[in-house]
Amino acid sequence: MATVDSKHAPLHPIVGDRLIAGDGTSAQDWQAWQGLDSLTRLDISTHFSTHRRVCIFAPHPDDEILGCGGLLQALVAQGNQVLIVSVTQGEKSHPNSPLYPTDKLAKIRALESQLALETLGSSLDLPNVSMISLNFPDGEVFGRQADFFDKLTSLIQPADILITPFAYDGHPDHEGTGQVVQRFAHEFKSRLNLTCYQVLIWAWHWAKPGDSRIPWHKAWRFDLSELQAQRKSYAMRCFSSQIYADPTTGTAPILSDTTLTRLSQPFEVYLHD
Repeated sequence: MATVDSKHAPLHPIVGDRLIAGDGTSAQDWQAWQGLDSLTRLDISTHFSTHRRVCIFAPHPDDEILGCGGLLQALVAQGNQVLIVSVTQGEKSHPNSPLYPTDKLAKIRALESQLALETLGSSLDLPNVSMISLNFPDGEVFGRQADFFDKLTSLIQPADILITPFAYDGHPDHEGTGQVVQRFAHEFKSRLNLTCYQVLIWAWHWAKPGDSRIPWHKAWRFDLSELQAQRKSYAMRCFSSQIYADPTTGTAPILSDTTLTRLSQPFEVYLHD
């Protein structure tokens, strides 16, 4: 990504000052923040009953791993049914690239996502995971919220637990996804017995420790075991189209080493009322 002076950059029409620019806040800065230690731990045996299906919404085919790669392993090990919903195919991550035309990139990213899941554990370890794509155009989720909401009415089942990116995560597709899923969960909470969690993904980039733009009072920390963290790190490396520079355009990796290090920390943070 191009480096932007976020202090003097104009506000983005969707994400405002939550800009994904430069290297972002380092993993070391986050690790040094004592506020992370004070977060309530998320016990999946208490909060994720095994009879409830868990739906993980990924704006692009990689967000399910970047945000929830640790929790996903724990849910499968516990016996939960998991549905991964790719909102887009991520086909426009490399505009004007001879190496990655949109049709080709959509197929590549789907294969990368499948490989990442297999890297989390062999197919025998993941019998309860299914994947679907809603096929919304990459980069247009925020403007398609009404259509998105309508699709959820036929997708979501009673007692589902919904996991979505933070509604103010800093990427328009993430924010569109988070806001729609959160609104759906709120409107149908009583009728369908729904629960919704929001996961921080790009917020780790633009936010600072203790940042008031994140409702830390709603934050729950899920600690990964050493094996879970290792598998998540390996799985993130499966997204080759995102972690290497594009030699045909000179575009830097979308997921830089700094970003991967930041998302490889041995914890994930979820927001839940």
